[in-house]
Amino acid sequence: MNESAKAIATICSAMDVYFEGLYLADTEVLAKVFHPDARYVNMVEGDYMNKSLAEYFAAVDKRIPPAANGDARCERIISVELGGERLAFVKASMTMLEREYTDFLTLTFDQHGWRIMSKVFTYQ
Repeated sequence: MNESAKAIATICSAMDVYFEGLYLADTEVLAKVFHPDARYVNMVEGDYMNKSLAEYFAAVDKRIPPAANGDARCERIISVELGGERLAFVKASMTMLEREYTDFLTLTFDQHGWRIMSKVFTYQ
C-alpha cells in the first residue's frame, strides 16, 4: 500500500470515530478526531454559526444522542482528497436529528495523527 492509500485509510478510520461520536453525542469520542483549535461553521441561511471547539462540544453535550432514540445510522464518506502529506479534505453526509447533513471537513496531520481542523456544514 502506498503512502497516499495509507493516509486515506487512516482518514477513513478517523471518520468512523467521527460518525460514532456524533451518533452517541459523545464529546470524549469526538475529541479523539478534532484538533483543539477546530472551528464549527453552519452555513444554513438564518442559522449561521461559527463556534470554537469548546462551544461546539457544549452544544453536543446537551443533545439527546440519536443512539438513545434508536435512530438508524445513515452516514457516508462521499470523497477524500489529499492536499499533500499533512492536509486533507473530506466531504461526508449523514442523517441525524431528522436532518440530512452535508459536511465539508478539513483535516490536518501532526504528531497526534489526522484530526479535523474545520467542520463547515449545511443541512436540509
